Amino acid sequence: MSGAVTAPVRSPTEAPQPPEVYRPRGGHTRTKTCGGPWMPQRGTRPYRPFREVLGGWTLQRGTVSPPPEPREQEALGHVSTAGPSDPFCPFSASVSSAHGGRSPHPLGRARPGPRGAGPPVGSVMASAPKRFKAAVESGAQGKSSADPLSGFLAWCGRAGVELNPKVRLSKEGAVAGYGMLAAEELEAGEVLFTIPRTVLLSQHTTSIHALLQEAQESLQSQSGWVPLLLALLHEYTASKSHWQPYFSLWQDFRSLDHPMFWPQEERTRLLQGTGIPEAVDKDLANIYQEYNSIILPFMETHPDIFDPKLHTLELYKELVAFVMAYSFQEPLEEEEEDEKGPNPPMMVPVADILNHVANHNANLEYSPQCLRMVTTQPVGKGQEIFNTYGQMANWQLLHMYGFAEPYPGNTHDTADIQMVTLRRAALQRAKSEAQQQLVSEQWDFLCQLEMVGEEGAFVLGWDEVLTEEELSVTLKVLCMSEEEFKEYKEQDGWEDDSEEEENSTLSNEALSRLKTPCKKLLYDSVLLTLESYGADLKAEQDLLNNKEAYEKLSRREQQALHVRYGQKRILHQLLELVQ
Repeated sequence: MSGAVTAPVRSPTEAPQPPEVYRPRGGHTRTKTCGGPWMPQRGTRPYRPFREVLGGWTLQRGTVSPPPEPREQEALGHVSTAGPSDPFCPFSASVSSAHGGRSPHPLGRARPGPRGAGPPVGSVMASAPKRFKAAVESGAQGKSSADPLSGFLAWCGRAGVELNPKVRLSKEGAVAGYGMLAAEELEAGEVLFTIPRTVLLSQHTTSIHALLQEAQESLQSQSGWVPLLLALLHEYTASKSHWQPYFSLWQDFRSLDHPMFWPQEERTRLLQGTGIPEAVDKDLANIYQEYNSIILPFMETHPDIFDPKLHTLELYKELVAFVMAYSFQEPLEEEEEDEKGPNPPMMVPVADILNHVANHNANLEYSPQCLRMVTTQPVGKGQEIFNTYGQMANWQLLHMYGFAEPYPGNTHDTADIQMVTLRRAALQRAKSEAQQQLVSEQWDFLCQLEMVGEEGAFVLGWDEVLTEEELSVTLKVLCMSEEEFKEYKEQDGWEDDSEEEENSTLSNEALSRLKTPCKKLLYDSVLLTLESYGADLKAEQDLLNNKEAYEKLSRREQQALHVRYGQKRILHQLLELVQ
């Protein structure tokens, strides 16, 4: 979320998580686990050797590795390099008039959050510590005391949140909605705010935690989010909830603009080929199944707390999107990753106000007593402070947070080649029934080796193939003669370690040195992948370069364009490497 009002991006840390489902903020973790519904987290970069095309709520935040040096952005003709502009955010569906016609920010995006302007200096802030008053005053002129941000900050002060007087919360100067800005120069390593764990909203801190603990066996699900979602259903609708000042920042979750809220026709038309429609279909099926099989039975056993007429499927769906866009997932210690599943997602007030860019300048740190946001590099006076969701591709950002970064801002963007597309290309080049049979046998053997799957995808980055082992082995096996394949099977897919290591490292330079049959198979697979999109690269480029035409696009059309364009650029780069 960005500044509680506009969802900013956080740092994802993805620990071993459920199969691709709802995801909290975290990051990508290199794991072979595939499938799964919603995965929310942020932190270090985790990525699957291959991605299953399954819905997932990916939403969490965590620690991230130090950011690279800021890169000069190639500003597109329609992107302004000065002044604030609304970034693409997950909560902008109902505020299309404010977001749809504006240019994307050249540096990053914010998650939409509560709307409103900076709080006024007045009675609402009188009881808050001075550190909170200073943070709000700069954006307070002329606003009524009913402004939700001022009430939220007063609540934070009473709850023990400590805010550095060198930072302020404001809409002015933020890429979208509210954001955190430096009121003075900041050095690397400065603590921006400290949040006691008592302020966090989770299944362990909610007022119904005893009920959730008692029913934990019946609340287990593929997503692992049910306890938090039940806590949110209750706290969001309870007038005396401890977190009401926090929820006041989101007066209407219908403003979230994840693709799951788009009409199916629009989602298909704008995002065909990106993998997002398939992921959303899985999400929606999981949400419906989870609500009807777990949530409703639990509510029916506690009619004094829940009312299905109030706590509806639609509200549940909106809260899933809320968790996807704003929750954090605390990373596990390295030695714990293989012993236990990922930590459940949680809501972290204040931290979710920061917006996101790939080259962030702050990071969330965890300790037993509190959480702290710390700068990772110097920040100049007046500059916005950004967290990060982790190394996430544009399709992931749009799917889970409702925005994408314009080219070339997202250095972590990726493109997919569906695994079955390689099989299809291999079958097309087979000139006889015997050769087609060989391809089928080779594919079955790759499935046994767990190198491929019917719904898996090879993931391509700007500089290398992220699923290098899977793609390397698949290309080699599908290009084998009948004799070579027979010998390979007899060895159960094993080969000399040095040869395996050499073949499994697929940097751009290594791709250009592939054997001719492998190059041809990969080239044909990329062409088949490009056919899945509705328009070619040149048409997308022309649209991006035409400022007038671009500004006539709706916000959703702009977001989808950035996702498609980045993926096609990566695919065309691969074509050139293996041509």
